[in-house]
Amino acid sequence: MKFSIGDRILLKQTGEEGHVTAYINKQMMEVEVNGVTFPVHIEDIDHPYLKWFTEKTKKKKSSLPEQLPVEKIAERKQRLAKGVYLSFMPVYKNDGMEEVVDVLKVFLLNEMPIAVKFVYDVRFAHKSEFRHEGSLHAFGNVYLHSISYADMNDQPRFNWQLTDTAHPEMEVAEEVLRIRPAKLFEHVNQLMQGNEPTFSYLLIEDFVLKKKPEIKEKFEMPVKKSAHVSHHTIEKAQTEIDLHIEALVNNKKGLSNAEIVKLQLDTLQHYLHLAIVHRQERMIVIHGLGKGKLREEVHAILKQTPEVGRFKNEWSGKYGFGATEVWFKYY
Repeated sequence: MKFSIGDRILLKQTGEEGHVTAYINKQMMEVEVNGVTFPVHIEDIDHPYLKWFTEKTKKKKSSLPEQLPVEKIAERKQRLAKGVYLSFMPVYKNDGMEEVVDVLKVFLLNEMPIAVKFVYDVRFAHKSEFRHEGSLHAFGNVYLHSISYADMNDQPRFNWQLTDTAHPEMEVAEEVLRIRPAKLFEHVNQLMQGNEPTFSYLLIEDFVLKKKPEIKEKFEMPVKKSAHVSHHTIEKAQTEIDLHIEALVNNKKGLSNAEIVKLQLDTLQHYLHLAIVHRQERMIVIHGLGKGKLREEVHAILKQTPEVGRFKNEWSGKYGFGATEVWFKYY
């Protein structure tokens, strides 16, 4: 059965009516029902004309029904595991003999039983192209915007921030998502092979409690070790160092911004030295996202260290863009 954009449709399972908003592929259409837009298989929808004709026939036979029908409320089933997701739906167009992706529709999905407040900002080369703030009720979703598939080659940064509106004791979650072109192509390939409408990225699985400030017991600057000390007497090297100030001192109260940055950079140089003495192959430096100042200082030190062969700051599921991976070289 053929459908065109704008056609009225009937959901076979629930009996709800809506209309077609977009063509996805030969097996799927995007429809809007009661203000909610979502993808469906063509075999699950029908034209509503037969239903309309049947209802008109019944009205002619009996003008007053014995009992008013009770509308059934169809609950939306949870489609993904618990959490908040950024979901992408490719919209295709015909290009000669094949279908190619034209745009990606971006949705925010809340699969948690609580309402969340969100701030969403897409940036190209540090310039905001689309920004939206709002609230999303429990198990709700919202269409954000469309982005050209060709523009995804520029690797836009999807900045997001989520807040638990009912529990102020929870931390505000925020991070940046960036999708490599090769990974995007892989996602689209998998959707076409599996006949699926969307691919999604988990932003948070749940909110976490805010850290309570601890009483400052002792504050010590890291002590640099001599490069000539024996391996048997030096501190053990670390493959992962966290430069967040909360990981370095019990309480940062009383420290100026300059003192905090100095402590963080001294810590970096301390563990770089240990890694080099132990001839370590690689190390992860966690510097967080923030405004990027600490990350820039970290990268400056890495560039000045001869034993650092290379380093990269790319998206990872564990750290987002808040960590830099370092590889060492020795002659």
